[in-house]
Amino acid sequence: MIKYLYPNGDWCYRALHTAHAVYHDEDGKLIARAEKPDGSALYEFEIVGFELIEPGQVYT
Repeated sequence: MIKYLYPNGDWCYRALHTAHAVYHDEDGKLIARAEKPDGSALYEFEIVGFELIEPGQVYT
């Protein structure tokens, strides 16, 4: 699993296989590219960080 951390303090968990890229854009913002939940396309969104969650780890 991957835990994306949003600029407003929120977060979400996504399956690791849906993550396609994490990079800094021209403005220096950290951007994630992931697959939409229905698998129809990719989308990009700003994050402030991410964590890789190992199998069996407790999600908090």
